[in-house]
Amino acid sequence: MKLKFDRAISLVAAGVITALQTAHAAPVYEIQNIDDYDLNGTLESTINGYGMFVNQQDKMVGISKGKKKLEVDDETGGAIDIEDGIPPEQLVSYSINKPIIANNFTFNADGNGASGSWIPTFDSVFGTTHPKDTDEALPETINSINAYYYGINNNGIKVGSYTAPELKTEYTGETEGQEFWYYREFEERGFLKTAEGTDIALVPPYTVYSKDDTDVVVGGVSVATAINDNNLITGYATTDLAKSSKTRVDNCITGETYPIDVCVQRDQYPDSNNVRRILYQTRGFVWQFDGTDVTPTELPLGLESTSDSVFTAQGLGVNSQGVVAGRSHVYRNDDKDKLAFDAAYWVKDAQGAYQYHWVKMTNDQLSSVAYDVNDNGILVGSYRRYIEGYLRDKFFYLDTNAEDPTFVTPNDFYKVMSDRSSRPRDINNKDQVVGYVEVTSEKEKPRMKGAFLYDKASDEFSVIDDLLVCESKGYVKDDAGEWSRNKVEVVDGDGKTLYYDSEIRIVEASSINDDGTIVGTAFIRKPSYQYDEDGNLVIGENGKPLFELNANGQPVTAYLPRMVVLKPTTSGSACEVEEKDDSGNGNYERKGAASFAWLLLLPLVWLRRRARV
Repeated sequence: MKLKFDRAISLVAAGVITALQTAHAAPVYEIQNIDDYDLNGTLESTINGYGMFVNQQDKMVGISKGKKKLEVDDETGGAIDIEDGIPPEQLVSYSINKPIIANNFTFNADGNGASGSWIPTFDSVFGTTHPKDTDEALPETINSINAYYYGINNNGIKVGSYTAPELKTEYTGETEGQEFWYYREFEERGFLKTAEGTDIALVPPYTVYSKDDTDVVVGGVSVATAINDNNLITGYATTDLAKSSKTRVDNCITGETYPIDVCVQRDQYPDSNNVRRILYQTRGFVWQFDGTDVTPTELPLGLESTSDSVFTAQGLGVNSQGVVAGRSHVYRNDDKDKLAFDAAYWVKDAQGAYQYHWVKMTNDQLSSVAYDVNDNGILVGSYRRYIEGYLRDKFFYLDTNAEDPTFVTPNDFYKVMSDRSSRPRDINNKDQVVGYVEVTSEKEKPRMKGAFLYDKASDEFSVIDDLLVCESKGYVKDDAGEWSRNKVEVVDGDGKTLYYDSEIRIVEASSINDDGTIVGTAFIRKPSYQYDEDGNLVIGENGKPLFELNANGQPVTAYLPRMVVLKPTTSGSACEVEEKDDSGNGNYERKGAASFAWLLLLPLVWLRRRARV
């Protein structure tokens, strides 16, 4: 049974009248980039990896985040080996008083790659440097450009966004010893990278603010979120400054504390609450690439604006017919008292002009977003509403070809609507949907997330972890045929040999191609090092760092995110080992708390692509 709109009942009743749904015909999956119960899922010298998109030719793109902080032995001057555990991360801050250091890097991987199957391979964007090749002692090697890949089509063209390289100007302030102020021309700009390796920027319509005889480069923002095989790119771009932001730039022009560009940069950076003071009017866009040039087209907003209010629209997915999925501000049912930020799609009319279509919501749905639309016209997205007193996101789909398109909310764990938040990320042309869903049920605490696979034809919803073979979950079979967690051996700083259990959890599925290949993000378990009160690694007598130990004298572990690639297999069966935690690894990992900080990073990666507001 499927739920249309909000026909939900209490999970208390649901627990009485239904049982958890079980998989019947869902495919069995196997991790492809597993190596000795570890995942080869990020670039060398980085900590976190995320799989973003896979095309029909088994070529994928991803993002590495978090450059490892180089730890040096004070006595020998040599680098300390921190490969066995969770390394410290190089801290990056936003300040006009400090050099800009990048912390996000693009990579690709290939099922038939020259360096091996599904090996993350650094892919430079506008001159970015591999994180392993940067040396703090050599400023010219330090990369100041953050880069992100979000899609790749079957022609090998990749799309994403990047930040401008660092610029600097002479410091005229009062801080002793400071030589420069640091700034950049723009905060984020969409781009495409051809199969031959040429980078082409997608410049937004609005980049310069003019007042009287003064022109100020504010840069604007654009993001390329998806591309189809006709080389039609969708995304969003800025078309004007918000009125309040124009006032801020005016103050920079007349102010004397900073140079104009530095003053503007100060407001462009997020503050301690992650709020940016320079705001823009933002609209959905498509860009047609003909192999040489790019032709932009602005998508209509979901309302007619005659005020100075800031409105936003975003293109987030595109199918082969050029139908764009996304979201836009809209007055629901033309009622100006009901402004919402809702899922939408844009379709060309008989004259070839894009027309806006609202995904109809009720008052119960506070907001919504559409992430993708496939070649069958099936659009997927999520809406936000209160369920049992808590704000939740629920996955929906909608047939854009229907006479009266109405969204449908598939059931997940129960035969009625649950209170588990879920969001889709992608749909293939076989109407298979992937995304993430909450897999724990705490009311007052953050919930653990898990990747899901939904098959529209069979109305079957599966947690991908439940579809994995045992080896892909970190289990090993003994001579008696019994399964147990693989034991990982590490040597502590005092020379002791320690052990911890392997574990792999698929927490988000970002993309699925028509062959059923899935890419996304998994958590792997790694041991935690000890740090002193100053945040420095505690080093043992043998020059290795000391691990944090639990009550059993074994390493305390936590999760790290890594890119993961999954393929259906016919040579194995889904693992039926009952999970339990008797390892003494601490009082939080199995409950998911160790992963919550990393889980928060996953939506941040998607915010770059999907939800910059």
